[in-house]
Amino acid sequence: MDFSLSADHKEFQEWIRGFASRDLDPGISEADRNCRFDKKILARMGELGILGHCLPEKYNGGGLDYISLGLASEELEYTDTAYREILSVHIALFCLPLLSWGTDELKNSYLPKCAAGEKIGCFGLTEPDAGSDVVGIQSHARREGGHYILNGQKMWISLADVADYFIVFAWTDLEKKKARDHSGMSAFLLERCDPGISTGSIHGKLGVRAGNTGWVSMDDVKIPADRLVGNEGEGFKIAMFGIDQGRYTVAAGSAGLIRACLDSSVKYAKERHTFKVPTGRHQLVKQMIAGMVESYEITRLLYLKAGWMKNEGLRCTLETSIAKRFACEAAEKSASNAVQIHGAYGFSDEYPVERHFRNCKAAQIYEGAREIHTIIQADYALGLREDKPLRRNLPPWPFER
Repeated sequence: MDFSLSADHKEFQEWIRGFASRDLDPGISEADRNCRFDKKILARMGELGILGHCLPEKYNGGGLDYISLGLASEELEYTDTAYREILSVHIALFCLPLLSWGTDELKNSYLPKCAAGEKIGCFGLTEPDAGSDVVGIQSHARREGGHYILNGQKMWISLADVADYFIVFAWTDLEKKKARDHSGMSAFLLERCDPGISTGSIHGKLGVRAGNTGWVSMDDVKIPADRLVGNEGEGFKIAMFGIDQGRYTVAAGSAGLIRACLDSSVKYAKERHTFKVPTGRHQLVKQMIAGMVESYEITRLLYLKAGWMKNEGLRCTLETSIAKRFACEAAEKSASNAVQIHGAYGFSDEYPVERHFRNCKAAQIYEGAREIHTIIQADYALGLREDKPLRRNLPPWPFER
């Protein structure tokens, strides 16, 4: 058993860390305070190859492995959740499902532009009245000759107002919709320029204020039939496949948030004096810091295991569920304790722990609420759930040339 990172992984991790420190960290406090998403960051990440680092080289990607995706997610969230969300949505939720389920024509047409950062993709599943209850979505599509006509609305979509491409999910069999049979759901690739698409941003969020979150409306959007992703009726499977990839990046990102809280707390506990000694000398403060250390190490091992399984071409729905739920719970506790250690200063935006505390709550909701993950893991243990073979799988690494 080898738990060490390769030399290439270490080099990549340091490179991403340097990018985040140099290009992202200086402006994050102001961006969060002003609830502003900076589109220039997307251009910079595209220019550096970050937006396609773990996609095959034949699609203009960097050819790196899935562990690298986890490492990048950790380093970006160390600065702020908004920056990790870019990878979660663009790579994990858009590019990887397209890579695995798209036709050669779709992959050749869309992935090179996404890998280069020339175009940005997002994932439209959640609706105003449907989140964890995926079969509760109301969007629908009908076939007319060589086209599909889509109608519906998506809500709480990260990058909705800046994305160029959208993978969206809609019912194509209304009888199955009535029966809540998810085999009547299909996936489609839309472009912002398609007539009938409109988007907007959501304001007033508790956290992730430097990120773009919004809605997507489809009003008789007519697209060619060859922009169906997978086959008709495979939409639910593709949605769950994509969410598996997203959960992995959320878990890895949470490791970064925990580490950020730990580093800030250790620094503050050494500098701040209470009762004539550094705060870090107090036993209960040590207890909170020790908890962050443990949480980081466990979270890191859980996401690295899932990344290794992805590299090997192994199904890891359970493992990503465990990693995601544990990581998000640990991040919330670590952020709360970090605010406590900072005292009154932790209640202000003078220190980053206040921002991390607000940000971490979202991760307990998206990519499957923590309650959903509790049920998933119990069902595996009770034999009520098992992984059935998929028609398409995530390509193992190294990628075929």
